[in-house]
Amino acid sequence: LAFMGASMALAGLAGCRRPVEKIIPYVVQPEVIIPGVANHYATTMPLGNSAYGLIVESHEGRPTKIEGNRDHPSTLGASNAMIQAAILGLYDPDRSDSVLHKGENAEWAKFVEFWQSQFERYSNNKGSGLAVLSESFSSPTLARLADQFKANFPEARWVTYEPVSDENIYEGLRVATGERYRPAYRFDRAKVVLALDSDFLYGDSESIVNARSFIDGRRMESENDEMNRLYAVESSMTVTGAMADNRMRLKSQLVGSLAAALIRELSRQGLKTDEIFPNIQFIAAPDLDLEWIKAVARDLMRNKGKSLVIAGRHQPPGVHAMVFAINYWLGNLGTTVDYRFFEDSALSGNSIFGRLIDEMNSGSIKTLFILGGNPVYNSFADQDFGAALERTEESIHLSQYVDETSKLTTWHIPMAHFLESWGDATAADGTRSVIQPLIAPLFGGHSMVELVNLITNGQDETGYELVKATWKDILPEGDFEKEWERILHDGLLKQNRPEFAKPFLKEASIQTHLRKNISSYHAVTGEDIEITFRASLAVYDGRFANVGWLQELPDPITKLTWDNAALVSPATARRLNLENEDIVSLEYDGRSLDVPIWVSPGQADDSISLSLGYGRENSGRVGNGVGVSAYLLRTSNAPDFGGGVKLTKTGGKYRLANTQDHGSMEGRPLLREATLEEYREHPDFAPEMVEVPPLHNLWKEHKYDQGYQWGMTIDLNACIGCNACTIACQSENNIPVVGKDQVARGREMHWIRLDRYFTGERDDPKLVHQPVACQHCENAPCEEVCPVAATMHDKEGLNMQVYNRCIGTRYCSNNCPYKVRRFNFFNFTSDTPEVVKMAQNPDVTIRSRGVMEKCTY
Repeated sequence: LAFMGASMALAGLAGCRRPVEKIIPYVVQPEVIIPGVANHYATTMPLGNSAYGLIVESHEGRPTKIEGNRDHPSTLGASNAMIQAAILGLYDPDRSDSVLHKGENAEWAKFVEFWQSQFERYSNNKGSGLAVLSESFSSPTLARLADQFKANFPEARWVTYEPVSDENIYEGLRVATGERYRPAYRFDRAKVVLALDSDFLYGDSESIVNARSFIDGRRMESENDEMNRLYAVESSMTVTGAMADNRMRLKSQLVGSLAAALIRELSRQGLKTDEIFPNIQFIAAPDLDLEWIKAVARDLMRNKGKSLVIAGRHQPPGVHAMVFAINYWLGNLGTTVDYRFFEDSALSGNSIFGRLIDEMNSGSIKTLFILGGNPVYNSFADQDFGAALERTEESIHLSQYVDETSKLTTWHIPMAHFLESWGDATAADGTRSVIQPLIAPLFGGHSMVELVNLITNGQDETGYELVKATWKDILPEGDFEKEWERILHDGLLKQNRPEFAKPFLKEASIQTHLRKNISSYHAVTGEDIEITFRASLAVYDGRFANVGWLQELPDPITKLTWDNAALVSPATARRLNLENEDIVSLEYDGRSLDVPIWVSPGQADDSISLSLGYGRENSGRVGNGVGVSAYLLRTSNAPDFGGGVKLTKTGGKYRLANTQDHGSMEGRPLLREATLEEYREHPDFAPEMVEVPPLHNLWKEHKYDQGYQWGMTIDLNACIGCNACTIACQSENNIPVVGKDQVARGREMHWIRLDRYFTGERDDPKLVHQPVACQHCENAPCEEVCPVAATMHDKEGLNMQVYNRCIGTRYCSNNCPYKVRRFNFFNFTSDTPEVVKMAQNPDVTIRSRGVMEKCTY
């Protein structure tokens, strides 16, 4: 029996896929590992130059749920939809599981042997003909190895490229100050915020901490509290624009003109600026709402040192330079915005990337390493990276998938997921944290750290050894092993954060840059239609295209799933005779693309918004063929927006799946709102807004003064409608993905939905969010109609759903006034791949066809 028990334990160990460096034999069961009881570990999710500190729940070596690390400055215990969905990405069965050489399976050892034979050649010629193309990163270990690479191969090239990055922000700060800085915003200190084409609450970098910080400025405990004020200027309705107190629809091309007009108005109102700077008459635009600009300027002047102006990452560098100047003159530096020098980082550079492609075309690049990314798919349409790649002698791609780029390279190396890897990262405020694996690589992948070390030193070492070597220089002197264990426990280094810099303004440099790049700020008149390119709020730049949770997640504004569409304003749709789902041909800069139309209230007139990240051909079974690729229109001279688009109806239709086909409350007070002034005068406005005729309960209600009272309170003043809770619920409760066809039939399975309603004029509305989950009614109408008592109250008053009783009558759904129940029309989990089953929460039932789903808090 003892022998059999040991054998069983060892078999369980193999199934757990524990990281080798932390492996523990189960012959004597460790005290910290109890079957059925989850453990929690700290790690970090890198994304571009950002680092998100996480706490990951693990069941016997199998990570199943992600939360933010409360101690980490970029998450503060919170997360977003992409972080939550990283669990499903880890267990994706379409991930690459083998080294490929010219399309044939090979071994890692064979690749190591190949590179070691090349290593001596490039060592002798100082790296001439060798190039590395990497994604952006903020890793101390990668920075150390990249410096070694440049020292070992001084003639080689290291280029960084990201299709979605903050490059414009960094370049704008360089123009304004002479240095590349990284901003860190303190919205909680700002009484007035002006967002210029910036979705800082969700779409831009560091949105998690930005949202928490901003909402801290508008939490209301009583009518005596103060609240911040948000002005937003944008071409397309965003999560940030939806939260704005005052919003202006404006083409993205005109935001630079508005920034210049604001500087002139601030100067008129007495703001002390450089005497030549306000005279930016060469940047002008017709039809700007000057009264709106005057009002914003007055508000900023009244709140010097307590205001903040921020521009979106897709605005050109000149706008960011002007924004820095405005914050500088208003005294906001050091209060509502701080800056620090870059450390441990590789920054994306579009111009340098273009020069690399030229060198590849000329044949001077013989061997190219591509570390992550997918440039064949997401590079600029006018550069044809795929054709240039075929001119290299050897190309090596490190990637999680055999994607569009891997199909054209001579070598493909499977890339480990961040939950399988050792690494590190530096957050926006300079805090350093570790990336530690919670599971051994499921598909035999290798990390970027390991491959860069092999390229640089010709040695095959583990990521654990490389990261630990870096941290020996980072941690303070003393007992290293003790401090190292503390770092692994906490997930980050809490002390020794770098101090913020104190940049100075160079007005003349901004003037010179604006004059030199005047075409980026030219006035747009008449019916000239612009197009804007934005990262998808679901699949980002396309890297998450094969994650079904994200594909099925409704867009916070349009409520579209499983597709992207060309967003146009109602006025533009009327003028061009367009309707939802019409297929149009967009002709732009000599290229054309057929794409469906979606009419979106709040969109600027004569401006089309198109999301990046769709139209994949080699992403996997989930993401292939979903949507259209906006990269086919995106060019290097206008990567974010441009004018002169010609739109032609093709006569075709394309079915789009959305989860909310109405945007009006139809006069019903489903969501009750008032201005701050109205609330102060009448704090009980919400309970008194009742329907006419008033609603009456079907039963005599008891007094709610004894026993348990279940309820979840959602602060609607704080909710930004980001959908993070929807994906967190899907991850926690094993909710299946049902696909586009079922969503289009109204059969989406999300237990928490985020309704959004437009108020005011349809062309220029305001937007409000209302999250809806099961209300756990004390006298629940769903319970009264269930013939088998599957839905019932427990002894604590919680509204339960007993799945093995449910026979699928759907009476409860018909009787639910909130329409929050979901019915399993099909057995969506019957053919779930084995590896995907590892993502499921063992504490929650896996439901089959024919049962009714509901939230149980």
